[in-house]
Amino acid sequence: MTQEKLTQKAISLLKSLIETQSFSSEEEQTAALIEAWFIEFNIPFKRTKNNIWATNKHFTEGKPTLLLNSHHDTVKPNSAYTNDPFKAIVKDGKLYGLGSNDAGGCLVSLIATFTYFYDQENLKYNLVIVASAEEESSGPNGLNSMLPIIPHIDVAIVGEPTLMNLAIAEKGLVVFDAVVAGTPSHAAHPNENNSIYNAIEVLQWFKDFKFEKGSDALGDVKLTVTQINAGSQHNVVPAHVDLVVDVRVNDAYTNQEIASILQKKSPCSKITPRSLRLNSSSINPNHDLVKAGIAMGRKTYGSPTLSDQACLTCQSLKLGPGDSTRSHSADEFIYIAEIEEGIQIYIDLLNRVII
Repeated sequence: MTQEKLTQKAISLLKSLIETQSFSSEEEQTAALIEAWFIEFNIPFKRTKNNIWATNKHFTEGKPTLLLNSHHDTVKPNSAYTNDPFKAIVKDGKLYGLGSNDAGGCLVSLIATFTYFYDQENLKYNLVIVASAEEESSGPNGLNSMLPIIPHIDVAIVGEPTLMNLAIAEKGLVVFDAVVAGTPSHAAHPNENNSIYNAIEVLQWFKDFKFEKGSDALGDVKLTVTQINAGSQHNVVPAHVDLVVDVRVNDAYTNQEIASILQKKSPCSKITPRSLRLNSSSINPNHDLVKAGIAMGRKTYGSPTLSDQACLTCQSLKLGPGDSTRSHSADEFIYIAEIEEGIQIYIDLLNRVII
C-alpha cells in the first residue's frame, strides 16, 4: 500500500478512535479498533489487557530494537467544550475531537509508519510498536506493564505532540505530601504555635528554594506548591496544615536525590514522596535518531510535560504531530496536515536510521 493510502487510512482510524470513548483503564473498544487495523494489514499482533503490540516481520535476534509507542487512552472532556468531544468534526483543515491531539494523531501516525516498514528486510533495527493504555493516569496496566513482555528495547520514539520537533529530554515528576505542624487550640485562646501561621514561613521557603544543578536541555528543577488544606471549623486552630508539592525534575537529578534533599532541608514537619518512579528521560544528542532529525531541519528542545517516557530505562525521543498546548483543552483538535506531515517525517527519519 502506498504511503498516501496509509495516511488516509490513518486519518480514518483517528476519526474512529475519537468517536469511541477511551478514558484511562476503559480502553477496551479503542483497543479493538487498533486490532482491526493489524488484522486488515495481515500483521500478527498480541494484546495484553488494553495494550496492542507487534514486531516487524523480519525481527532478528541480535539487532538493536527500536520501540514506537503512543497511547490510545484519553482524559475526560472538560466542561468548556462547545463541540461534542466524541464526534470527529473536520472544519477548516482541523480534525476536532477528544484525544485528536493527545495523542491520537501521534498514535495513528506511528501505526502507519510501523505498517510501512513492517515487511521490509535487512533493517538495521528491529521494530516493536506498542499502542498503550493508561498513559494519562500513569496506571499500572500501561506501557510500564509491557516492558517485561515485549522484546528488550534499546531506544524508543514516544509519540506525543511536539510539532514534530525533537524533545531530546523530558522532566520527571515527584509529588510530595507535606505537613506543617502546630498546636491545636480554641481560637479564643492565645496560641504561639498556630499551624496556619507556621505555614506562611514554610510556603515562603518553598517559593524561594532553588535546586543547585540546572540542565542544558531541561533548565532548572521546578518546584510548585499546588494544594493546601487545613482546619475543620471556625473556632478551632488545626493541629497541622497539609500541602501538596509538585516537583518537575531535570536530568541532573534522580527522583530519589530530589526526595532526599527536600526531606533534609525543608522546614516541614514531614514530607513524603507519593512515588519515585516517574524519572526524567533523555536521549544522547549524538544518537543517530537525533542527528538525522536535525539534518532534516527539526529543532531540539527539552519538554516540561510528562509522558510514558518516564517508565523507560532506555534512551528515548519524544516526537509527534500536534501541539502540546492543545492537549486537555476544550475543543481539542489536530490539523489534518500535521498528521500527513507527521507520517512523512517519521518515515523519512527512519529511512535515514534503520535502512
